[in-house]
Amino acid sequence: MTTKAYGALAADQPLEPLDVQRRAPGAHDVQIDIAYCGVCHSDLHTVRSEWGGTLFPCVPGHEIVGHVSAVGSAVSGFKLGDTVGVGCMVDSCQHCDSCGEGLEQYCENGFTGTYNSATPDAPGHTLGGYAQRIVVNEKFVLRIRHSADQLAAVAPLLCAGITTWSPLRHWNVGPGQKVGIVGIGGLGHMGIKLAHALGAHVVAFTTSESKRQDAHDLGADEVVVSRNKDEMKAHAGSFDFILNTVAASHDLDAFTRLLKRDGTLCLVGVPEHPHPSPSVAALIFGRKALAGSLIGGIAETQEMLDFCAKHGIVSEIEMINAQQIDEAYDRMVRSDVKYRFVIDTASLAR
Repeated sequence: MTTKAYGALAADQPLEPLDVQRRAPGAHDVQIDIAYCGVCHSDLHTVRSEWGGTLFPCVPGHEIVGHVSAVGSAVSGFKLGDTVGVGCMVDSCQHCDSCGEGLEQYCENGFTGTYNSATPDAPGHTLGGYAQRIVVNEKFVLRIRHSADQLAAVAPLLCAGITTWSPLRHWNVGPGQKVGIVGIGGLGHMGIKLAHALGAHVVAFTTSESKRQDAHDLGADEVVVSRNKDEMKAHAGSFDFILNTVAASHDLDAFTRLLKRDGTLCLVGVPEHPHPSPSVAALIFGRKALAGSLIGGIAETQEMLDFCAKHGIVSEIEMINAQQIDEAYDRMVRSDVKYRFVIDTASLAR
């Protein structure tokens, strides 16, 4: 079926209205009429081919919230009208060890991304959520339990939320722990909210004094301006876990010095240029770990959504029309958003 979408035909062209084809729902498929789609920095990187390998036409978007409008004959877990979400994945091999453990994001044969991944469907690669509807295998559809008035702000949970939730859960963050969140942006602001709700003592790190009050408002117990050496030194050797959401190249030693013995610094941002090599001695002499984490599996994404619904957690957003997306991308580059753009897909009909 033909669906209105917004996408790019080349890396050096602005996004524009497109008509794209969606497959008819198969036996195990769920068709979703998209209400809102969050805007992730990965969308910008892909559309502008900053990571290379972009397949055009490119329709980004992997923070999708909408309502079920059709189900395949074998689907039993969803019905017409259900409020659902789709995150960064729409398929995986389903038979490797990682998939068997519910960690589809680490599929050993490569998961199928919601956009820019090879697929039998036209045009030969997946097209994402900047569109009126999408058809997804039921295994990769998530149930949304938030109230109707929160749905736009739920959309970024499908990427920013799970990207921070997965490492917080993996490293058992909770009461009695001192946890740092580096960066107060689309990812970091969700990290603060989630770590706070999990019961940890949360310290937010920012390079900007102007974000100090914002971080407190989000749930941080303390705020450190990382350019202030005295503020950093005051926390030396005191953290159980630090989640670093910053995607720009920077000195990691400044944060490994803040870890306790056996503490972990986990990275979730991929910088355009490599970080300076961290000091191995700082790791060895404290049995400290430098780790990474990638989004989350379907089961833990559902766990995160349910936790957020129970605790009233959503993203801080600015709603835009699809026609404003290039302006939004430019503002994202300048970090001029608090803290996530979300597209009202009703604007695609205009």
